Amino acid sequence: MNNIIQLLPDAIANQIAAGEVVQRPASALKELLENAVDAGATQIQVLVKDAGKQLIQVIDNGKGMSPTDARMSFERHATSKIRTSQDLFAIRTFGFRGEALASIAAVAQVELKTRQADSELATLIQIEGSELKKQEPISAPVGTSVAMKNLFFNVPARRNFLKSNPVEMRHIVDEFQRVALSYPEIGFTLYQQDLETYNLTPGKLSQRIVGLFGKSYQGQLVPCEEVTPHLNVTGYIGKPEHAKKTRGEQFFFVNNRYIRSSYLHHAVSSAFEGLIQADQHPFYVLFLEIDPAHIDINVHPTKTEIKFDDERTVYAVIRSAVKQALGAHHVMPALDFSVDVNFQENWTKNPETAVQVDREYSYKTFNTPEFKKSAVSGWEKLFEGNFENAPKYPGQSHPREEQEILTFPSRASGDESRLVIQPSEQEATGTTFQVELSYVVAQMSTGLLIVDQQMAHERILYERYIKQLATHQGASQQCLFPPTLQLNPADFALVMDMLPELFSLGFVVEEFGKDTVLIQGVPADVQVKNEKELFEGLIEQFKNFKSELSLDKRENLARSLSRKSSLKKGQKLNSQEMETLVGQLFACQHPNYSPSGNKTFVKLDLTSIHAFFGK
Repeated sequence: MNNIIQLLPDAIANQIAAGEVVQRPASALKELLENAVDAGATQIQVLVKDAGKQLIQVIDNGKGMSPTDARMSFERHATSKIRTSQDLFAIRTFGFRGEALASIAAVAQVELKTRQADSELATLIQIEGSELKKQEPISAPVGTSVAMKNLFFNVPARRNFLKSNPVEMRHIVDEFQRVALSYPEIGFTLYQQDLETYNLTPGKLSQRIVGLFGKSYQGQLVPCEEVTPHLNVTGYIGKPEHAKKTRGEQFFFVNNRYIRSSYLHHAVSSAFEGLIQADQHPFYVLFLEIDPAHIDINVHPTKTEIKFDDERTVYAVIRSAVKQALGAHHVMPALDFSVDVNFQENWTKNPETAVQVDREYSYKTFNTPEFKKSAVSGWEKLFEGNFENAPKYPGQSHPREEQEILTFPSRASGDESRLVIQPSEQEATGTTFQVELSYVVAQMSTGLLIVDQQMAHERILYERYIKQLATHQGASQQCLFPPTLQLNPADFALVMDMLPELFSLGFVVEEFGKDTVLIQGVPADVQVKNEKELFEGLIEQFKNFKSELSLDKRENLARSLSRKSSLKKGQKLNSQEMETLVGQLFACQHPNYSPSGNKTFVKLDLTSIHAFFGK
């Protein structure tokens, strides 16, 4: 009888374990940074080359290790953080599983230099693929330096699945930001290809946020604090007007450990209800201090998931803390009274000093039965013999000879009032007109065609941009005064990765110093008043689609630019523009739906119209 179950060698077992711990270079950086923090370091330096594929080195000034500890640190389940199973319920450190260094050493070439303060010599250890190559005493400063070289050198399949350098670098920056945020009292520096990306000095949390995300965050931070017997919440939230459509700047830390929790994110979002749109996400950096006995962090090797024994209480405390912070600092939505005549003075008494009111709102103000009669007579008195002084409205002409007066006698009106109808330009010529400045209605031989102008324009632009990306023939218009745009390192890496595609669309973007780009040109067919705002919106929309949909780079860019530069609801069109929009829509390969899947038009045939009137 043959036995087929065998105990795997340690090298293979370590490679299997590494699949959960080390998924990409950023995963290894996270483990090395957390070890440096646990070692009591006050200064941590990170060196990255080739987006971590060639080198990731973390240097700290912590307490270091003895020669024996240095060698033992590369064994599986070897740790200094816990001793008994009860210690799992009182964890205050980042690491405790004892798998990180063993997993990294299984799939990379690792060089460790470490020295304790009371030792004259340091220890050098070199390991490749879990195999010890060298161990000897050397001269080195106090602390530890871990250099991980040639990640996945012995697992080529895993290395081939790594993304491009800008994408991997973006993940590295994300992990660096999370650890740097969790300990603002520690100094951090990050070098990429020997160029300094971050130099963060020890300080307050607000200074660390500004240092990581830019000076624009200086004026949008609202302090948040709540102290309860069960849970303490501290940190900062962003003002509602700075909320974004993409996630990525939402940070929860439980006992200084970064976690992901959609449930707790909902607590913050619900506190912002009524202040931001439903598809927007506020910025926040919140620290939760809780007794380790009430949480379980041993859920996944990455330790970004956590379980609370009373999650509802945590939800309520966070929501209350955020709402209290918003109220205490008088954060409220801005109200615009200029669009409602109910809040204005009675401009009919003095037409010369009247405030101009949009025609749509003035119509809706009197669009009730009880006001209809007085409104008509009021309009007659206003315009009778006083056309020069009457308030003018967009698209409205006041001379009497240009008005078409239609009288409909009825029991309600009799001879007392007349309905004044003023045809706009598009009603005077052509067979198309706008409804609510959102829909274009076109006449057909079989009925009516109702087109959503925003969805239709998105479809037109999307197919145009897809073609430009395929043929690299996007026309560009040069900026008279090219603006500069400073980005955070993650967004800068994203833009550098998209440069060829951006050029195909018509953008001319150049690197202009550290984390800054110069916008030399924009697509020729995009009507834009602010090139900087257009480019920022494109990046934001790209990240939004990337987080919600699985799209390749070109598809995402085409959708993002078409969404950003399309006609919006409320935009007025003349007759020629409406006819061109309808014509270009039906010239598309797929005119029925927008890129997001919404209908672009509906048909209302004569049979349906007759049915409305019982014919």
